[in-house]
Amino acid sequence: MSRTAGTAIVTGAGSGIGRAIAQRLAADGYKVMVNDFRAAAASAVAAEIGQAARSIGGDVSDAGDVAAMVAETESAFGAVTHLVNCAGHVHQARFQDLTAEDFDRMIAVHLRGTFLCTRAVIDGMLARKSGVIVNVASQLGQIGGVELVHYSAAKAGIIGLTKALAREVSSQGIRVNAVAPGPINTPLVRSLSEDWQRAKAAELPLGRFGEPEEVAEAVSFLCSPAASLFVGQTLGPNSGDVML
Repeated sequence: MSRTAGTAIVTGAGSGIGRAIAQRLAADGYKVMVNDFRAAAASAVAAEIGQAARSIGGDVSDAGDVAAMVAETESAFGAVTHLVNCAGHVHQARFQDLTAEDFDRMIAVHLRGTFLCTRAVIDGMLARKSGVIVNVASQLGQIGGVELVHYSAAKAGIIGLTKALAREVSSQGIRVNAVAPGPINTPLVRSLSEDWQRAKAAELPLGRFGEPEEVAEAVSFLCSPAASLFVGQTLGPNSGDVML
């Protein structure tokens, strides 16, 4: 891909899927702003990538942090042409043990964060009549997950947001799609109980969890002109956990 591919913000890119996406988009020719709640982790990933990347810490559920992230990206690289909403948070608990604070934090990071980051770049994309937004959901937003009700609800919300926004803005040159990975070998998934991981692996037709780089391949495709007909879609790199 040409080195004029564009400028991408990747949230939650300090590790796991986000890190792999940031690395892949940089290899594809994008200038990449690496965001993470942990500023040091974001900085380390940007250093791995090199001159094509910058980093900024910030909480995607905080409107002020999001505004600062977009401003810093525009200052460093120019207009934001691509946004990948990948910031994530996981917490495992039975429904009856969830607190309102647990639920609110999950929704804040995943759904509110996706909303705030998208809102911060959408006006510029509409003015240019061009842009790509890729939201990282989860297959659990499609089928639900045991002891992950709040996580599943947040990810289902992202899928709904993706479809609705795509209907609003696709005719104005902005493509909005999602990926819904299955269990991936990341620090977030490894933080779940070993019992949960064993049970989930046994359910997968492929018989294994995915790797972050395999999800990054799907995001790379959706960011590229090759995905020109993909509107409001949710791609499923999920080891066969969901078949549509």
